Amino acid sequence: MSAEDLEKYETEMELQLYREYRDVVGLFTYVVETERRFYLTNSVELTPRSTEGGEVYFEVSMADAWVWDMYRPARFVRNVRVVTFKDVNVEELAKADLEPPSPS
Repeated sequence: MSAEDLEKYETEMELQLYREYRDVVGLFTYVVETERRFYLTNSVELTPRSTEGGEVYFEVSMADAWVWDMYRPARFVRNVRVVTFKDVNVEELAKADLEPPSPS
């Protein structure tokens, strides 16, 4: 496989992933972004923890999630648990923002 073929394949995979995201985003309440992944979920719990050395890390638990990862064969997962030392962004989706504008 040439570099051009690989790039074309990855571009097509990203486009398919974006289309899937567009189709499912309305099913979810929260967006969760970690340093490695982007999730859509309906249930999220963010728990700050600390090590004995005083470092802070976060435990993120999600239920009924969709994972933005083009290399996963199945992007819907029942339960996810992420442990990270980086910041975690949790955002509630406004349902009005997700609806397409009505035709005039």
